[in-house]
Order: sequence, then C-alpha cells, then structure tokens
Amino acid sequence: MSKEVNLAILAKFAEAVNTGNFDLFRETVSIENIDHDPARGQVAGPEGYRAFFSRLRSAFPDLSVTLDTMVADDDAIAIAYTLTGTQRGSLMGFAPTGRTMKIRGMQISKFKDGKMAERWGSSDELGMLQQLGVLAES
Repeated sequence: MSKEVNLAILAKFAEAVNTGNFDLFRETVSIENIDHDPARGQVAGPEGYRAFFSRLRSAFPDLSVTLDTMVADDDAIAIAYTLTGTQRGSLMGFAPTGRTMKIRGMQISKFKDGKMAERWGSSDELGMLQQLGVLAES
C-alpha cells in the first residue's frame, strides 16, 4: 500500500481512540494483527483494541491523543504522541482520583492489505501512575 493509504488508516485508528467509535478498529486493524506490546490480557486483532480502549476511556472519559511527530514510508509509520485525560473511573484496580495525566508515548505500525498488521508501542505508564497519585514518585 502507499504511504498515503497507511496515513489514512492510522488517522481512522486515532479517530476511534479519540471519539470512542471503536467500530473503526474493524476497518483499520487486521484480524491477524500482531501487537508486540499488548496490554495485559489483550486479545489479538480489532477486538483487542476495542477492549483495551474501552477500559481506558472508562477510566478517562476525556481521553485525548495528539500527534507530536511522525515518520512514514510505504510499509510503516512511527509516531510520538501525547496522551491526556482525567481519571474518572477505575484503572488497573485503582479507584478514580479525579486527577489529570499527560504522558508521552511512541508507536510503530506496519500495514498490509489496507490494515494495520503489526504494532510496537510504549507509553509512560509509570509517569501516569505517579501523576494520578497512586504510585509515589521516587
């Protein structure tokens, strides 16, 4: 696929995350998608992303992901992003704190046949837990 097609796919994936319209994952993620850094208990494919982001949006109803920088070629896209939100629901067993978080993350996605086929990623989960006050800063 072309770089432009892959960028459009990633834009729809981001739209799903930012709006909660998780049906878009079926349009953007291959059923055989391999997530090299899955969340705990995350299943493969679009349903894995639906379950993960449903839990995340329940904890952070105002969840927002913004793109900081991106590098793309015909097969892959690498992004750095900022994730923000206010914890209004439970998260990883922690009761809602009402506190906001702002963390950075990176993701590399490979595309095949018009869908995301592989993903590597990392977010500052330690920083998030510290900002929410559920983990002491060292």
